[in-house]
Amino acid sequence: METIYRYDGSFEGFLCCVFDSYVYREVPAAFQSGEDIAPTLFEVRWIETDPSHARRVLAGIEKRSAYARELVEKGFLTCADDREGILYRFIRALLAEGGALLCRLSDEAVHPLLKAVRHLEGEVHLLKGFVRFSEFSGVLVGEIQPKNRVLPLLRGHFCSRFYNESLILYDRTHREALFYREGKWCISPLDHFEMARPEEREAQFRRLWKRFYDTIAIRERYNPKCRRTQMPMRYWGTMTEFQKEDYFVPAEKGAAAQLNAVPPSSLNANPVKQNLFAAAPAPGAPAGIPAPEKPRGSAPSGPGSAP
Repeated sequence: METIYRYDGSFEGFLCCVFDSYVYREVPAAFQSGEDIAPTLFEVRWIETDPSHARRVLAGIEKRSAYARELVEKGFLTCADDREGILYRFIRALLAEGGALLCRLSDEAVHPLLKAVRHLEGEVHLLKGFVRFSEFSGVLVGEIQPKNRVLPLLRGHFCSRFYNESLILYDRTHREALFYREGKWCISPLDHFEMARPEEREAQFRRLWKRFYDTIAIRERYNPKCRRTQMPMRYWGTMTEFQKEDYFVPAEKGAAAQLNAVPPSSLNANPVKQNLFAAAPAPGAPAGIPAPEKPRGSAPSGPGSAP
């Protein structure tokens, strides 16, 4: 009888699913975790997360190919449909055939994973340029709404670029945030996050950036299709230059950013799951081509951990 493997949604948990499939000598019909759980007529087996089992599977993958390990780790961060199934078929083929499998890029066990990882890496590359930070009491705060779980891959870029700063980067889609301060970082779940209205100085910088964006446009060369190609619309909801006018309205004196609510211990434990900022919307342009508007939207949560 076909069996569905249910696990805790972590990377280690998935590797334990692979381990148990060899122990029980069966190929799971599907994988379930977190919000993916649905009623089924198949037998369901709960797979406990055992770090030693996960390490054995990962060591077996790396023994065949270090690049294969990188593909598996990145593949778990992707938004691909049937992500676990894609990874599972790749791992089984790799363990059976060895590193030579990676030379067959069109193989049905390899191509879906390569395609998913390329999509992930492309989104990471775009977000390195599309992330917009605002300053609240000396802390840089930004929001993104990606399809893939990109924070583990963006971490190195932003933490090294702003190594002497404190920053928070929130992923709306997967409801988790990157916290960085004084050389320490963590990526932790954060159920709710709303950004406060800016202080006067920050509001002025927002307006300056908005004005710069709109005034450097050349009307005679206006090409909205080209702009959407170079800057996909799905990123506009978190970019300063595409926000509405109230995004640039400063907070009243005495009611500015509430970032002091973030405790120093947030880098050593899960950050407090509370409203750290008050709600805010966003800008008009004095000249040039006005930026199109796109309303913010919500997105479902994702797995709770990353490799």
